[in-house]
Amino acid sequence: MNEHTDTPTEGETAGLRQAEDEVVELTSDLIRIDTSNTGDPETLKPERPAAEYVAAKLTEVGYEVTYVESGENPGRGNVIARLPGADRSRGALLVHGHLDVVPAAAADWSVHPFSGAVQDGYLWGRGAVDMKDMLGMMLAVARRLKRDGLTPERDIVFAFLSDEEAGSFHGAQWLVDHRPELFEGCVEAISEVGGFSVTLKDGVRTYLVQTAEKGIRWLKMRAHARAGHGSMVHEDNAVTQLATAVSRLGQHRFPIVMTDSVQEFLDGVTEMTGWDFPADDLDGAVAKLGNLSRIVGATLRDIANPTMLDAGYKHNVIPAVAEAAVDCRVLPGREAAFEREVADLVGPDIELDWVGLPPVETKFEGRLVDSMSDSLLAEDPDARMLPYMMSGGTDAKSFARLGMNCYGFAPLRLPADLDFSALFHGVDERVPVDALRFGTRVLDRFIRTS
Repeated sequence: MNEHTDTPTEGETAGLRQAEDEVVELTSDLIRIDTSNTGDPETLKPERPAAEYVAAKLTEVGYEVTYVESGENPGRGNVIARLPGADRSRGALLVHGHLDVVPAAAADWSVHPFSGAVQDGYLWGRGAVDMKDMLGMMLAVARRLKRDGLTPERDIVFAFLSDEEAGSFHGAQWLVDHRPELFEGCVEAISEVGGFSVTLKDGVRTYLVQTAEKGIRWLKMRAHARAGHGSMVHEDNAVTQLATAVSRLGQHRFPIVMTDSVQEFLDGVTEMTGWDFPADDLDGAVAKLGNLSRIVGATLRDIANPTMLDAGYKHNVIPAVAEAAVDCRVLPGREAAFEREVADLVGPDIELDWVGLPPVETKFEGRLVDSMSDSLLAEDPDARMLPYMMSGGTDAKSFARLGMNCYGFAPLRLPADLDFSALFHGVDERVPVDALRFGTRVLDRFIRTS
């Protein structure tokens, strides 16, 4: 935009159209680079080829980029670039996304998951919504701003990161611990799983901005007993002890705890639709939200889902040790109470080992949120925004440790009948081409004016 007007010049309009045109190509190229993160160094596909692609695209238009690897496993590439803003005294904005994706089995898909195919108005492939769509928009906007000589109001740091799908140990976590200077001055951050539209009652459309996410607590449960022959009577059996404890935990329903983010979301839905969410039937009321109820329902309470069992080495041998893995997701402020409740459920004979990342929560207010709203309204005059809590986790958990207020804002205007939440890590992952172009326009305005 011109310095003194909101009316775009012909050159600025042409530059934005170019960014819109290339976002599909950029996203498709990134999808075709297989960066499947299995969590196993022997089987994963390192992020380096995708990171080098991003670095080349940024360097081509004049950015100075920093390429970093943790050094622990070769090829786990991260790329960071800074675009100076007009007011260097203001805190910088971090715009970040991850290069890795979860694995995909081609036999299950309608199109090959690493084809980056465009058909039926959609761009298909693993990462189309998690989150190479956002990477494509970031890259298109970053290139457009540099190419057209546009200066944002404050410094913008673009970060393309590795290993988010397996704990960020070679990406955001490592960078925050070892290279925090790359994010010097950053006070706010935006990334994935927010800014997308959902259609409620009577066509009412709202855009959800992620202002909170549950904590990740990975639990290893372990039972010990005396080993012995399977043909004998054994009252002390590690498998039996563990199975009983796992069953108790897996079937337990943790109490509803209303957080500020969830309450603000439900209040906003009530205002827009007239739907009530009574405390005595909150689970039933949330079901009115349709496909969105899966996300919202998971943020009403803590969750503990057993996911893996490991015991024994031979059919006729009672093992001395049995282990179970449990994926726990914990609401902000509930960590200590949750661990106590789990310990009481499984009993004193089960050994508990915890690892994980904390919850994140920030306020849905201020200049940054206003800029999100203004940028959406410029493209969708009927846009309404609501905060929400994500049941999973993102790299925001790492950047919050540097004092940043973190939001999910990867803007997409989606068809009313698209079950968007089911596409994350799902079969036939895809994003509407029109939504990518829409998101590029919104992100361009937001980054320049936030």
